[in-house]
Amino acid sequence: MPVRIRLSRGGAKKRPFYRIVVADSRRARDGKFIDQIGTYNPMLPKDSADRVKMDLDKAKEWIAKGAKPSDRISIFLSNLGVMEKPVITEKTKKHLPKKKAQERLAAAKEKEEAAKAAAEEPKVEEAEAKPAEDAQPVEESKAEAKPAEDAQPAEESKAEEAEVKEE
Repeated sequence: MPVRIRLSRGGAKKRPFYRIVVADSRRARDGKFIDQIGTYNPMLPKDSADRVKMDLDKAKEWIAKGAKPSDRISIFLSNLGVMEKPVITEKTKKHLPKKKAQERLAAAKEKEEAAKAAAEEPKVEEAEAKPAEDAQPVEESKAEAKPAEDAQPAEESKAEEAEVKEE
C-alpha cells in the first residue's frame, strides 16, 4: 500500500484549513486517512507559530516506515529541520511575453529613454537663458489664459439653460 503524508482540506468556502494526514495515495484527498499528524492554516500570517503544527515524532516514524511526503509537506518538514530542503525545478516560461512582444517592449523603452534625454537637454539650455526674457512671456501667457477660462463657464451655463428649457 503506497502511503503518503499529505494535506487534507477542510474549512469553509474561501477559508481553507488543512489537516496533515498519513493516507493511502489511492484514496480521495479529503477521504479516509490512517493517521493525523498535524494541521496547516494558510489564513494565519507566515511568521505565526500556529500556521503549521506537526507532531515531528510521528512524521519521522511514518517516514521511517516508508511514507513519502508530498511536495508541500516536504517543504514544511525541511523548515522544521526534519529533512533536507527539496530541489525546486525551474518554472515554465509560458507567462513571459513572446519574441515579438519583447522586441516591441525593447523599442518602447528605447523611445522613452530618448525622450527623457531630449527633455533634459532643453532644460539645461533654458536655465542658462536670461531671466528677464523668461518673465515677459509668462505674463503674456497669463493674460491670454484668462479669457479662455472665462469662455468655458459661459458655454456650460448655456448648455444647462437648454436642458432646463427642454424639461
